[in-house]
Amino acid sequence: MDDVTTDLLIIGAGPTGLFSAYYAGFRGLSVAVVDSLPELGGQITAMYPEKAILDVAGFPSVKGRDLVEGLVAQAATADPTYLLDRTATTLEHGEDQVVVTLDDGTRVTAGAVLITSGIGKFSPRPLPAGEGWVGRGMEFFVPSFAPYAGKDVVVVGGGDSAFDWAQHLEPIATSVTLVHRRDAFRAHERTVAAVKDSSVQIITNAQVTELRGDAHLEEVVVAVDGEEPQTLKAQALVAALGFIADLGAIQQWGLETHKRHVVVDSSMRTNLARVFAAGDITDYPGKVRLIAVGFGEAATAVNNVAVVLDPSAHVFPGHSSEG
Repeated sequence: MDDVTTDLLIIGAGPTGLFSAYYAGFRGLSVAVVDSLPELGGQITAMYPEKAILDVAGFPSVKGRDLVEGLVAQAATADPTYLLDRTATTLEHGEDQVVVTLDDGTRVTAGAVLITSGIGKFSPRPLPAGEGWVGRGMEFFVPSFAPYAGKDVVVVGGGDSAFDWAQHLEPIATSVTLVHRRDAFRAHERTVAAVKDSSVQIITNAQVTELRGDAHLEEVVVAVDGEEPQTLKAQALVAALGFIADLGAIQQWGLETHKRHVVVDSSMRTNLARVFAAGDITDYPGKVRLIAVGFGEAATAVNNVAVVLDPSAHVFPGHSSEG
């Protein structure tokens, strides 16, 4: 691959990274964006593109897919260079630049780096009974609801993703059963209440112990505490057991971290020169991890990057609506 030279390298193409790319263009900076996923949108694209997002200013409700589409269109005004399906591995400091090497050997020379990689690289927590069933009826994510129409679906888990998917699948699936190992749930109370009021069957204090079928899933065996195992008819199973996050090689760069998050100051600077961070990956007193907060941090970070690259520039450039 050809090496890249840019004013700002953004690591992470989720909502915060995409808005950062737009804002870098607004400040007149060239920008490149790297992400380990093959598509733009980060966790939203990979995990819940059909989910209704309720905490983005100006949108009473917006589907994840639609939010990403709008952010990509907005970022396009900056003409970013996208380096997808690639992971940042090493970082080197020069006198007035930073060089980041990607896992395919590409070297990106930038005036500054902005880390917006959320929770970092993530992989789903496995379902022990589901080994060998991925693609044969079992999935970890639901990028589209259409394939589940007319099917008996089992959702395993008790968090937000499990309940969101159960709620959205209920109108189109023949049946939806949610299985959770405890009788308490981590999901938002309002979503739990909505699912309980729907036709979704909820089985608690239970675990999926076996998946059955020939070429494709046909049945799911559920062991319930103190009861005989149940055999459920199912052509699809969604294992929504959460995921394992890993900052990857970024952890070796010498960044100050706290509980797997990167510590920043009020200007979004890290402890490394010319390296900033924004979004869910950051940590500071009073930090709130919301998409809306990430957007604000992106603007703060980029405006401060602009001054690092050009000391004669102002942190506050005026409002974008004045352009």
